[in-house]
Amino acid sequence: MRHAQARTIDPDLIPVIDIGRLAEGSKDGVAAVAAEMLEAAHATGFFYVRNHGIAQTLIDAVFAQSAEFFHADFAAKSTVTVNPWHRGFIRTGEAKMYKGSRPDLKESYIWGLDTATGRADPDAFGTPPNQWPAFQPAMRATLTQYFTQANQVGWRLLSAFATALDIPADSFTQSIARPTSRGSIIYYPPQAPDMGEDQFGVAPHTDWGCLTLLYQDQTGGLEVQGREGWVAAAPIAGTFVVNVGDLLARWTNDRFRSTPHRVVNRSGRERFSCAVFVDPDRDTMITPVTGAGETARYAPVTCGDYVQSRFDAAFAYRQKA
Repeated sequence: MRHAQARTIDPDLIPVIDIGRLAEGSKDGVAAVAAEMLEAAHATGFFYVRNHGIAQTLIDAVFAQSAEFFHADFAAKSTVTVNPWHRGFIRTGEAKMYKGSRPDLKESYIWGLDTATGRADPDAFGTPPNQWPAFQPAMRATLTQYFTQANQVGWRLLSAFATALDIPADSFTQSIARPTSRGSIIYYPPQAPDMGEDQFGVAPHTDWGCLTLLYQDQTGGLEVQGREGWVAAAPIAGTFVVNVGDLLARWTNDRFRSTPHRVVNRSGRERFSCAVFVDPDRDTMITPVTGAGETARYAPVTCGDYVQSRFDAAFAYRQKA
């Protein structure tokens, strides 16, 4: 059996927002963009952004590095097998997005803030060590540059969200000196029609952190759970798909929606994407922002503790003896 086909993207459900005015910094421009973002965060938790400021040449370079890495033989990729701090190569079968599901049909490579210390364990600030493949020397510089720029976009978006909520603009970005943000390049092999309805590239899930910035190739396959069923978030050239994660929903006391989404690669071709999960420093206290007369729905928790708990539940390698 095949998965039920998702409906074509509805522009009212997943809007395309021009965020160029955020970089310009004018009060009226930021307020206008923030209002559009706030509406999308309330409605579905998903939107596209254009005019984000990251050069297409850099994005293309990331995807070229991704293809080179995932097309390498398994032995080479295994030289950077994921370490205990969730950095490195994760093979097919090591990720499950919800209890009882089949493993996701994908490979991924995870990296984060690059301290350049060469340590094999976290530094004095708790920053995990990246693992860069020796057989692909250009990968480190390309992915590090992209990670830095994607985080900058994320900080602008989080500042706009704060503005929209009528709280200080730095409310979500006060502690970003050593962010726990992660980057992930992802490879989805073609999915055979006979794999059944319970096989996904990524099973239905919500993201764990604050914001996700996803750039996808033109293959398609990302689907978002709308009020009337699954909706295809089709690729739009030059844009990022942005979605609210569980931590930002918690931080805003559920004003924002963290919406389930999935990937099913029906194309018959391989699919590549790159996600940056934007989060503050690990010791940032996530205390729900409440309105007048509103009660906090969640207890305070540090960003690091929350994200770590979600890693531990989702990845098979973390549950082995």
